Amino acid sequence: MTEAVVERVIPPPSRRDWIAILSAILGAFMAILDIQIINSSLRDIQGALSATIEEGSWISTSYLVAEIIIIPLAAWLTMVMSARRFAVVISSCFVLASLLCSLAWSLESMVVFRVLQGLAGGALIPFAFMLVLTKLPPPDRPKGMAMFAITATFAPSIGPTIGGWLTQNYGWEYIFYINIVPGLLMIAGLLYGLEKSPPRWELLKQGDYLGILTMALGLGCLQVFLEEGHRKDWLESNLMLALAVIAFMSLVTFVILQLSRPNPLVNLRLFKDRNFLFGSLANIGLGVGLYGTVFVLPVYLAQIQDYNALQIGQVLMWMGLPQLMIIPLVPMLMRHVDARLICATGFSLFAFASFFSGSLSLDFAGEQFIGIQIFRAIGQPMVLVPMSILATAMIPPSQAGSASSLYNILRNLGGAIGIAALATILDSRAKYYFDFLRESIVPGNPAVQERLDLLTRQLGDPQAAFMVLNNQVHQQAQIMAYNDAFHLIGIMLACSMVFILMVRPIPHAPQDPS
Repeated sequence: MTEAVVERVIPPPSRRDWIAILSAILGAFMAILDIQIINSSLRDIQGALSATIEEGSWISTSYLVAEIIIIPLAAWLTMVMSARRFAVVISSCFVLASLLCSLAWSLESMVVFRVLQGLAGGALIPFAFMLVLTKLPPPDRPKGMAMFAITATFAPSIGPTIGGWLTQNYGWEYIFYINIVPGLLMIAGLLYGLEKSPPRWELLKQGDYLGILTMALGLGCLQVFLEEGHRKDWLESNLMLALAVIAFMSLVTFVILQLSRPNPLVNLRLFKDRNFLFGSLANIGLGVGLYGTVFVLPVYLAQIQDYNALQIGQVLMWMGLPQLMIIPLVPMLMRHVDARLICATGFSLFAFASFFSGSLSLDFAGEQFIGIQIFRAIGQPMVLVPMSILATAMIPPSQAGSASSLYNILRNLGGAIGIAALATILDSRAKYYFDFLRESIVPGNPAVQERLDLLTRQLGDPQAAFMVLNNQVHQQAQIMAYNDAFHLIGIMLACSMVFILMVRPIPHAPQDPS
């Protein structure tokens, strides 16, 4: 009863409210874009900074670790500093960090600047989500969630495209320069749209610093474990084992602390709400689908089809651009169709595209992916907009900060866990399939002998012919491993569809008289 009353007191949004929301969403878009945009340029950045491939991986990992640590702190810091002051500070830090990244002179300096960029960018994501929940009443919330959906689905899709194009035509520094102008517009919009309010510095004395410490330590170690584990052979590495133990103990302690305190840093009791619980579980699967697809597909195109960064971006573009036409239609569709049905349909389209991607062969390249990418582009907005509404429908504005933190953390963790699992599958299953196929590559097999004879005639060297055949078997084993990876993504999305069908229906938002 109390929650319903709180929801009704949200006034219709003013022009300043919309400008503030749009500015915050622009910031969230740039923050998520910066996760993916760098992937196309890592090789160039590593070369410029004289870093190895393993060392260069920290350019991405440092950003992700900082991002996931700051997300749960965003709501508390907003209360301490006031929304306007907090938003302007983190936006300014994001612009400054982006400029510093472009000026990095060594791997160490780049990692430090990426941490600063991740802290600022990570705070922008839950802040934008929180503004949608607190500034918009239920009838207008689908519009806000549709705008936020652009950050979560469109930004990862076009990040590699923009990064590849900028790096190839201008240089890797420009993937950081492009944040400056939007960042300045974001700061101006937040200064205009958010009202001044006094800070509450006294809350610093009441801060749950043990909770902050255990949360930061747990999430940070978990993120590093997931990002670097497959390179270190997981628990076979003493470092990875130590990180796993620290993450587990810290996060268990954090959960106990949050459940035992009347005013927790993050209100985990929100999971008692059925819609928020199942919506959050579905969000984990969505994270696997969103980030897993953008991880597996470029690696396949580069490794098997020998695509360069720009060609990979052109394939991924088909997953991004159609969304701009579809996302505005979803709030209108929600006025007439059950949000659960829309969301389940979106998950089914996304899962179908992933399962269909798992039928790869040597002739399956960029052109064959266009239709699949369009299916993904249709499904993703149909998932994110109604799912966000379903998950947060019963959450009062007073708990919007905790809801935003938990919801966005789980999607990011879903992506991190998914990428870790997919990287492991690509490695282990490729070895398994190679051993399986190699059993058939014996001299007594007529098909093998015929193939070797053909290659020998073409190359004029039996040893070279055997090496070519061995490489072809390796390649076929890798393709089969990629099929398994896409199947896993499809399975996780299908599970999310089941979770979303378990939420309670919500009343249709009344039609906008405009």
